[in-house]
Amino acid sequence: MPPPVGALRFPLAIRFCPATMRSMFSHIVVLWTNPALPGAADELVDGANRLLKDIPGVQRFHAGKMVPSPRPVVEQTYQVALNLLFPDKPAMDAYQVHPRHVEFVEKFVKRLIKQAVVYDFE
Repeated sequence: MPPPVGALRFPLAIRFCPATMRSMFSHIVVLWTNPALPGAADELVDGANRLLKDIPGVQRFHAGKMVPSPRPVVEQTYQVALNLLFPDKPAMDAYQVHPRHVEFVEKFVKRLIKQAVVYDFE
């Protein structure tokens, strides 16, 4: 049987097609730090890596600082973003009340940021 269309040019196409993907829930957090606190971005990333990435239910975790881009479509006014992947919304809901997430919000977010935007999607 010949390979599916696109499989030769794009060998990962089959592996990541919607029919074979598990369900997932993405939680994206974009943070603007207080400009009066010059080390805030580094402190947020360090705190997130220390407290959030090993919370049960987190399948993938990435915390990082904004990367400048010459592309005008790329948002460049924020300083830090978090990208978390969960198996489903109930896992993300449990993460929200986990003591280490609550500690991160209390010790870092409330003190260091001036604005946050969250994107949740399935």
